[in-house]
Amino acid sequence: MTRVKRGVMVKKRHKKLLELTKGYRHGRSKLVKVAKQATLKAGVYATRDRKVKKRKFRQLWIIRLNAAVRAHGMIYSKFIKALHDKKIELDRKVLSDIALNNPEEFTKIIERVKSK
Repeated sequence: MTRVKRGVMVKKRHKKLLELTKGYRHGRSKLVKVAKQATLKAGVYATRDRKVKKRKFRQLWIIRLNAAVRAHGMIYSKFIKALHDKKIELDRKVLSDIALNNPEEFTKIIERVKSK
C-alpha cells in the first residue's frame, strides 16, 4: 500500500482557520491551537449576541413608545392594552418608528385609542 502524505490538507485547514482569526490579538491570530479556541468562542458569542440584539431592540422600542405616549398623557402599558382592545395590530417596532418619524400620524393613533 502506498504512503499517504497529509501535509497539504493540514496546511490548507490551518490557513483557513488563521484567515478566520485575522485581526485577533497576540497568539490568537498566529497559533493554530489558540486560534481554533478563539474561533469557537467567537461563534458562541455571536450566537448569544444575536438573541441579545433582539432583546435590546425591543427594549429600545418600548422606551421610545413610552416617551411618545407620555407626551400625550398616557402610559405605555395602558396604551398597549388599549391597542389590543381596539384590535389595532401594529407591533412595537412599527409604532416606535411612527412615533419617531411621523408624530402627527402617531397622534392620530393615540386619539383613536383614547376614543371610547
